[in-house]
Amino acid sequence: MPRESRREHWETFWEEKQNVDEVYSNAGRVSEQLSRVCSLRGKKILEIGAGTGRDSFPLAQEGAEVYQLDYAENSLRLLQRLAEEDNIPVRIIGGDTFALPFRDGSFDVVFHQGLLEHFRKPDAERLIRENVRVLKPGGLLLVDVPQRYHVYTVVKHVLIAFNRWFAGWERSFSVGELEGVLRAAGLTPIHRYGVWMVPSFFYRVAREAAKKIGVALPLHPRIHPFLTSFRTRVRTIAGATPLPLFSGISIGVVGRK
Repeated sequence: MPRESRREHWETFWEEKQNVDEVYSNAGRVSEQLSRVCSLRGKKILEIGAGTGRDSFPLAQEGAEVYQLDYAENSLRLLQRLAEEDNIPVRIIGGDTFALPFRDGSFDVVFHQGLLEHFRKPDAERLIRENVRVLKPGGLLLVDVPQRYHVYTVVKHVLIAFNRWFAGWERSFSVGELEGVLRAAGLTPIHRYGVWMVPSFFYRVAREAAKKIGVALPLHPRIHPFLTSFRTRVRTIAGATPLPLFSGISIGVVGRK
């Protein structure tokens, strides 16, 4: 029987990640990329597979009407707690990504980060079609997935082979393949991006290994301010080129309906 990502994997994952301050955040990434192609204020936005909600909370703070959907009860409880603690106005909904509980053409923007890769091709295509169904004409779909040509991908497939991957099963994409998925669903790709992992993949692996022996390393390594500034400049310059699309940990494509 082929390996798959199942609901129990995510219930366990979010039960163990209740302390979100210890979970690496992508907060700001989605809002930054969407802001390049549209104004967020007043937009009706749906995040599917919301997890901690930290990708969509910033959108609500920028004036969007945000809906967060997940099917894992532990995620829904976490979303509710975080929204209440920070007094962020979002609508939290339990639901199935393959049968979204919304009418056709309900949203200006739909997005998911770290979701599509957990489904094989037929289900992934069905998922995207359902995303498109709830988009308004002219609406935007942002899909953010792991990038194929990265050491992370190699490590992931080794762990999957030994049944040690936290999500059970997962795949990766090239930017051309991801654009093809959106085109096949009738969308026109209008924006693409790549993202490097900060801190590095190797530091994160070392941090997880240290946890196993009772050593707590900081979420971000402490390095000299000069080195931090230099690395930021390099990332900024290189980030303006196509390089992140082929070397980053993640890629994303925005398509218009």
